[in-house]
Amino acid sequence: MNLPSFRHTLTPAVLCAIALLAPLAGADPVDKSLSRSEDNIHSEQRTQKTIDRLSDDTQVMLGEYQALSRELDGLTAYNDQMARLVTSQAEEKRLIAQQIEEIDFTRQQIVPLMLRMIEQLDTFINRDRPFLLEERSRRVQQLTRLMDRADVALAEKYRRILEAYQIELDYSRTLEAYADEIEADGVSRTVDVLRVGRAGLYYQTLDRQDAAYWDHQQKAWAPASTAERRAIQRGLRIASQQLAPELLELPLAVASDSDE
Repeated sequence: MNLPSFRHTLTPAVLCAIALLAPLAGADPVDKSLSRSEDNIHSEQRTQKTIDRLSDDTQVMLGEYQALSRELDGLTAYNDQMARLVTSQAEEKRLIAQQIEEIDFTRQQIVPLMLRMIEQLDTFINRDRPFLLEERSRRVQQLTRLMDRADVALAEKYRRILEAYQIELDYSRTLEAYADEIEADGVSRTVDVLRVGRAGLYYQTLDRQDAAYWDHQQKAWAPASTAERRAIQRGLRIASQQLAPELLELPLAVASDSDE
């Protein structure tokens, strides 16, 4: 039994379609590979640009960090210095407060001392030989008024008191001649006074006819002899720088310890 035989006849159109499809089927994987490569290149380019941008940003941030780090170091050193300064100022304030308290305490102690010094100076002048009494008494009165003045610093008051004491001390080692009004034997007269330190006090009348010396034990003027008057006269001329210094024999009446 013979089987039927099938023959297919390919038309020209079908042949052309097969011919066109065959190359396309073989080229598709290559095109895809090329397309993927191009995509990869573009992706790598974009990634590189991102990396470059990030690198630039990192460099900028690193520079800012380094600058901020240096600024932080400077601020830290400055703050440390300020902290030490504040500590030092606090200690200085404490010392000043302590000194103010000490000054207040010293003021409480020194003011009574100064008042006693003025009182003792006044007592000393009244017991001393009667030379320049008006001037010396006026100085004590000025010191007494000075102590009541609020516009004068305590240090200035103390300086003035010491100055008055120094003046009194200087009287002990100077020779002086001056005119003065004295009262002797109930009579007031103008005389030339000779002061020899604090040891001797003498006067001579303007007509040179009368002279006397201060007897500190008797608290009175004692008349001088003729020789003593001549010595007093020469002493006045020496004190007035009219004669060269020389040795003088003058009467002295030394006070006892109870008188001084």
